[in-house]
Amino acid sequence: MSEIKAETTHHHPLIISEPDVSDQQEKSHLKTQRLASLDIFRGLAVALMILVDHAGGDWPEISHAPWNGCNLADFVMPFFLFIVGVAIALALKRIPDRADAVKKVIFRTLKLLFWGILLQGGFSHAPDELTYGVDVRMIRLCGVLQRIALSYLLVSLVEIFTKDVQDKDQSVGQFSIFRLYCWHWLMAACVLVVYLALLYGTYVPDWQFTIINKDSADYGKVFNVTCGVRGKLNPPCNAVGYIDRKVLGINHMYHRPAWRRSKACTQDSPFEGPLRKDAPSWCHAPFEPEGLLSSVSSILSTIIGVHFGHVIIHTKGHLARLKQWVTMGFALLIFGLTLHFTNGEHGSGKFSTTCVCLFIYSKVILFQWQPFL
Repeated sequence: MSEIKAETTHHHPLIISEPDVSDQQEKSHLKTQRLASLDIFRGLAVALMILVDHAGGDWPEISHAPWNGCNLADFVMPFFLFIVGVAIALALKRIPDRADAVKKVIFRTLKLLFWGILLQGGFSHAPDELTYGVDVRMIRLCGVLQRIALSYLLVSLVEIFTKDVQDKDQSVGQFSIFRLYCWHWLMAACVLVVYLALLYGTYVPDWQFTIINKDSADYGKVFNVTCGVRGKLNPPCNAVGYIDRKVLGINHMYHRPAWRRSKACTQDSPFEGPLRKDAPSWCHAPFEPEGLLSSVSSILSTIIGVHFGHVIIHTKGHLARLKQWVTMGFALLIFGLTLHFTNGEHGSGKFSTTCVCLFIYSKVILFQWQPFL
């Protein structure tokens, strides 16, 4: 740092400090520096989303699975949650002030909620007829961006308030990184316990609903669904739908769920088509694919993404990072297969798709070879 001292006979010399140009350039570089591999993965996820949204109707094999199963479209949401997690780890470490970081996180969360309700809440009822507006009695409250907002908010707050460990500029071993960020994994364990406890422990009584679509031939008709069970994972009697109906209200849920393409609901399965005359009553019911309980479980995908980002921060060298990620991927794969063969289909889908996230992103890193730290 260079200084210019004015020569004077006064008792208080004038000292003017010139800014250090190199420091300014370094700070500017840190602000604009991006992880190219993460941008590539994000672009691939967006391209995949566009593909399944526009071609899924013609090729149902790549669209969302009607219920059990995992098609190409079912990887999109875990990909984005995983990307959000990696970005949280990389972005928040550059904000030293905790209050400023919390303010930025809350503001971004509110923006995600606003755009989510605006885009998926039903404000554009008939785009082809250019009729807009919304009936607040039927507005859809949940959606893709709302789920991302919830995961982003909770995981970011944990990252901010346990930020001291991120300031340690050191290489960590295979498992010591889990000790450094034990609060993240404690949160993951709590989320998993709460999710499974509610999923298998909630009693789902019989329920009924009324068709409110004025264009439907069944408009105004009341359907009854028989349940009276606990721990079922089938479409009509699962705890996920029951909690959404109780908290959100059935009118605020998605009215064209993917299960309408199942064999029980339509003869055109796996394509969309008119419901069978003998279709079960639940085929007519709404269901929220981005509902409350399923959004709670999606926090796990974000936490795993944060762990991925922590590996990038603390581990130097791509091969060392790949070791960490491959170990994590195999552990999750074994966990997912265990859940699958013990009839834990909901859990197996989440961990299996996360394994694919780890695999694809590791390949992007391996072939891109552009360090950012």
